[in-house]
Amino acid sequence: MKSEHEHAPDKNAQDAYAHGGEPGVGARLRKAREAAGLSIEDVSERLKMPVRVVQALEAEEWSRLGAPVFVRGQLRSYSRLLGLVTSTTIAASGIAPIEPTPIVARSYTPRTKRLVEQGTRRLVYIVLTAAIVVPVWLATKPHLMGRNDEATVQSLDAPAPSAAVAVDAPGQNDAPVAQEPTVVASMTPTLSPRQAAAGDALVLRLTGDSWVQVLATDGRTLEKGLLSAGQVRTFKSSEVGRITLGNASAVMVQRGDRALDTAPFRRANVARFTVSSDGSLAPVRD
Repeated sequence: MKSEHEHAPDKNAQDAYAHGGEPGVGARLRKAREAAGLSIEDVSERLKMPVRVVQALEAEEWSRLGAPVFVRGQLRSYSRLLGLVTSTTIAASGIAPIEPTPIVARSYTPRTKRLVEQGTRRLVYIVLTAAIVVPVWLATKPHLMGRNDEATVQSLDAPAPSAAVAVDAPGQNDAPVAQEPTVVASMTPTLSPRQAAAGDALVLRLTGDSWVQVLATDGRTLEKGLLSAGQVRTFKSSEVGRITLGNASAVMVQRGDRALDTAPFRRANVARFTVSSDGSLAPVRD
């Protein structure tokens, strides 16, 4: 015996018809089910759908089935089971199709504003980086400069690597020699051989690297620094007061064309001597 829901559509179905739906969707489903020899329970079992849902579809009671999207899905499954055209069945039900929600831009940022924002972010990044790097650099700079200064300062008593070092006899006590700061290059111009008279010229010829310090009679520095092999320095004999050679064996001292012997003034291959007014050499009197 069929229930009341199997014979007459409810008021909601009539409202759907009034809004453009075709009547008879439920009846069409019921006739197709009966023609296929299926009962409501058979449809429920095959579609894994409750009996009350099958009854509501045939009675066109859409309000009992929930949201329209669920009703359309259930009608589609029922139509496929019975071999009906799903689009026709759904269209005849009067249930409006689901329209996709249009995508609307919530906000629009002008290109100029985007460029300004990007530039601001980059500027902030640069400022933060500078705020971190600059203090670190300032904190480490004195240490780095101190190391470089220590590397450039060397005692005149220390011979150059290419020179042979003379060793004093054991037990000989020599007073320590005070270290003097060195200058990489001389700041006082010297006379060339052509500028100095041949008989009054004091010439230093280097056969190896050596520290050289030449002081004038008035205390001025005429030459001070590390000279390389092959270099020549010429001075007026009357102007030179004191000379210090760090690698004395690698320096030839000449007055005019005559070589002067610096061996009597050497100690640990460092020679210190004065130059008299007549061009002769004498030991330093400290």
